[in-house]
Amino acid sequence: MAAELISNWPMWVSLIAVLITIVLYMLDRWSMEIVSIGVVTALMIIFSLPGANGKDGSPIGADDLLQGFGNPALITIMALLVVGQGIFQTGAIDGPTKALVSSYGKRPFLTLLTTFLAVFAISALTNNTPVVIMFLPIMSAIAARMKTSPSKLMMPLSFVSILAGMTTLIGTSTNLLAADAYVRIEGTELGFFTQTPMGLMLAVVGMIYILLFSKFMLPNRDTFAEEIVPTGKQFVAQIEVTEDHFLIGKSPVAGMFPDLKNMTVRMIQRGERAILPPFDDLQLRPGDLVIVAATRKSLTELLASRPGMLQQIWQGADDDEAVDTSAPQLSLVEAVIAPGSRMAGRTVEMLGFRRLTSSVVLGIQRRSRMIRAKLGQIRLEAGDTLLLCGPTSAFQGLRTSRDIILLEWSQSEIPITAKGQAARLIALIMVALAALNITSILIASVSAAVAMILFQCVNTRQASRALDLRIFLVIAAALAMGTALEMTGAASLIAQLVVSTAAPYGELAIISAIFLSVAVLTNVLSNAATAVLFAPVALEAAHASNADPLPYILAVIYAANCSFASPIAYQTNMLVMAPGHYRFFDFIKFGGPLIVVIWLAFTLLAPWRFGL
Repeated sequence: MAAELISNWPMWVSLIAVLITIVLYMLDRWSMEIVSIGVVTALMIIFSLPGANGKDGSPIGADDLLQGFGNPALITIMALLVVGQGIFQTGAIDGPTKALVSSYGKRPFLTLLTTFLAVFAISALTNNTPVVIMFLPIMSAIAARMKTSPSKLMMPLSFVSILAGMTTLIGTSTNLLAADAYVRIEGTELGFFTQTPMGLMLAVVGMIYILLFSKFMLPNRDTFAEEIVPTGKQFVAQIEVTEDHFLIGKSPVAGMFPDLKNMTVRMIQRGERAILPPFDDLQLRPGDLVIVAATRKSLTELLASRPGMLQQIWQGADDDEAVDTSAPQLSLVEAVIAPGSRMAGRTVEMLGFRRLTSSVVLGIQRRSRMIRAKLGQIRLEAGDTLLLCGPTSAFQGLRTSRDIILLEWSQSEIPITAKGQAARLIALIMVALAALNITSILIASVSAAVAMILFQCVNTRQASRALDLRIFLVIAAALAMGTALEMTGAASLIAQLVVSTAAPYGELAIISAIFLSVAVLTNVLSNAATAVLFAPVALEAAHASNADPLPYILAVIYAANCSFASPIAYQTNMLVMAPGHYRFFDFIKFGGPLIVVIWLAFTLLAPWRFGL
């Protein structure tokens, strides 16, 4: 026995390495990136030692462990992140977001329920990763309207999409892998809706759990920026009506200009004449200066929907050149005039602010009184907040300024919503190609990511920033650990032990034990690897019991989709981790009991559903 244990030392070392990694993830003492790199490095060192072979005696090389970095699933996730960035940057789903958020005030519960049902329905028929990406900003907006933390909604978003994957054959790639094993071993194909009845019942049980316990078991956690960014701050801004401007000929309705949404027009400067509200019988002309009071959000939305207006502001009013498509990506940032600043008492025009800082002033906010004056003629005071527009490089030079205090946490890029239609079309084509099996989700997602760049929905810098290093390293490390467990025989040993232990207690006990084992391991291995590993073991157990193999293969499918207790268990968990401000333990705390609930529901429903 001792000799056998010694000869199988690579298997035991692999198990120990996986357990240590999970503990380190849970402790959250070191970043997940460092832990992931560490475990991959440790496994490469271990399997470079003499005698560190797989269960069949073949060596396990570094190339086997590093295959995860080129895994098609990982490449797909990275491509989908770029697609999601394109959707976000162009505001492609601002319409549905605003519709849902506006309806929340009238029917809050129904709006939230409708949103989750939409996620469920779409995820049941297509890959759920892009679905989660598309609904992330909607959930953020609803959370803001609810005046609650996004952490209350982001994990439920991921879990609902995972539960939907149980209900159809194409719900997840895991289902297809298990179905392939069923065809290969049994010679029988699973129908598109074979798993639907039990899958729907388990999904309903899971959603009831989420509805009842998310309020109490999920953290109420905000980011630092959300805690300190003031809301509703009004800036005084200036819009110059130039030739071919969208405001030419526009008249106010009840004192408000419909084209300037959520903005209050304080004054219109026409030559030397200052026109004050209510602007009766007035039509805007070229040369008018419209002085407005608006929040940063309102100004951003206006500039994002009018790229030509944004470039005109950046290039200068006297620049007769066409819009420069090679102009840098422009960002907004807030800055405060420092006490004792040399800028105090001087106007923006006197300072030559564009030449001095390589940025332009879009708006000025002053708490003490309402300002009615041309933007360039307002004398700055200590404590004034300026809304600056410019490239990122311009703001880097302001960090050391003693005259102005840059609020770096407030920096954000201006989205180009004019490209929203292109981004929507690209995303829909991607989903259609994958859902209809015209091409693989890998090819569809990579093509969509390239299209997002080619059609200028995102620039290369935004696309590269979307490639989250943490997601890349954590998933690659999980695949490396799965490879080690499979090739050393550790995973197979676990599967066989489960079946042999439950066999004396009857067929239901075997199926229940298989379900629980797969549900636990799918949170450690990838769900695809778990399904591939356990499908033949489950079918072998069915043959040994002279039982119908269908309940056994369905148990593997349902359980492999129970990836709730770890952020590394499924890509949608990784996607919601940052927006929800979650830690590793949050998934164990909320997702762990959900696995138990689903397991118990399956065990209770299986005799009725399958006639056991």
